[in-house]
Amino acid sequence: MISAEKKQSIMKDFARTEGDTGSPEVQVAVLSARIEELTAHLKEHPQDHHSRRGMYKMIGKRRGLLNYLMKIDIERYRALIEKLGLRK
Repeated sequence: MISAEKKQSIMKDFARTEGDTGSPEVQVAVLSARIEELTAHLKEHPQDHHSRRGMYKMIGKRRGLLNYLMKIDIERYRALIEKLGLRK
């Protein structure tokens, strides 16, 4: 689980307006941070299948949000994946 301070800083970095917590950009950024932490956890604990399943669900949710963002505004999508470094 990411700390409250880290989550607030992510929200501040990706918010479109002051106090924005629900835009797709913010949601994808928070999910990405949680996925990164779970990835590190699973490298140490490869048998933790319950956490792995939760991570896969988060990846699916992030993918859905990215697809939505790509449909409504391709430029915002491109800027977000560039800022997060999601595509190579």
